[in-house]
Amino acid sequence: MQTYKIAVLSGDGIGPEITSEATKILRHIETRNAIRFDLTDALFGATAYFETGTSFPKETIEICDQADAILKGTIGLSHEDSKKIPVDDQPERGALLPMRRRYDTYANLRPVYLPPSLAHFSPLRPEIIGAGIDALIVRELVGGLYFGHKTMGINDDGKRFVHEQLEYTEDQIRRVLHIGFELASKRKGYLHNVHKSNVLKSSVLWNEILEEVQLEFPDIKVEHVLVDAAATYLCLDPSRFDVMVMENMFGDILSDQGGGILGSLGLMPSACIGPEKSYYEPSHGSAPDIAGKGIANPYAMLGSVAMMLEMSCNMDAEATNLWNAMQNVFVHGFTTPDLARRGKAESVISTAEFGDKVLEELDRMPVPQN
Repeated sequence: MQTYKIAVLSGDGIGPEITSEATKILRHIETRNAIRFDLTDALFGATAYFETGTSFPKETIEICDQADAILKGTIGLSHEDSKKIPVDDQPERGALLPMRRRYDTYANLRPVYLPPSLAHFSPLRPEIIGAGIDALIVRELVGGLYFGHKTMGINDDGKRFVHEQLEYTEDQIRRVLHIGFELASKRKGYLHNVHKSNVLKSSVLWNEILEEVQLEFPDIKVEHVLVDAAATYLCLDPSRFDVMVMENMFGDILSDQGGGILGSLGLMPSACIGPEKSYYEPSHGSAPDIAGKGIANPYAMLGSVAMMLEMSCNMDAEATNLWNAMQNVFVHGFTTPDLARRGKAESVISTAEFGDKVLEELDRMPVPQN
């Protein structure tokens, strides 16, 4: 029997609630397949800081080092509560960026996916949504402004200043472009290259390297689009996009906009791919205002489980089953309070009840043949 070691980082806010549903799904999948998931819980984020004095404790690092994959919940606090933690120790700087750096998770994949049956979630008009939305954002994740050298201080005039460097090497750019082209070859054969070469030298280098990588993928059609234009097109004509590849900050912003056109970041899972290890997480925040109320939808977390099954566990068929099961729960008129949109046309249930409904739907799916 195949065993996969999974580090489970529940995180902060609603993280523990939605992660509980993810582990429930994994335990159920064990009953349908000749597979075992060795799940190990570990502290991460603000919760870890308040218990251990660091957002990414040594014990957690050791657990993650030994894992085949990492399943990560949400992290972070409200603006006011964040002030209780030193700036450099806050979850994003003290835990998330160090984890990305440690495991070199250089490619972030965020599906912007909304089938016609779920089109009611989107704030866009039906004539714009058309047959649904099916795009994939590929974001470089360990370079750019987020990882460049940072300095704050007082200049010679006694004024405060900040200096942040945008840094990329050609190897960093080349490898994420390879991921983009490879994914495009498995989908519609179309790649949108999002850049800002009319202003940024980093985009000039990015585009030069893309032209080199493109020679390896002659069948892929490439369209170049400035990042500000891409933001506009996502609202006006999202169906024009298939695979979109871009640098770190562009990807951070446009993927959140993608969540907006879906109707919620709660509908957007993600995978962060490294050469040896990957981690999987919902794209949304920790929503501390609703934490502990059992009203957060676990869709993005469960979608991240589906991505993990496909990319780290070689369980493509069961990943597809899970996607279909999750969407069927919505189709049958069930939702959680945070995603309620249609009044009397839907039944509002809790986080745990939504997970239970997914299990029921999953059992209606064909059991994969091993």
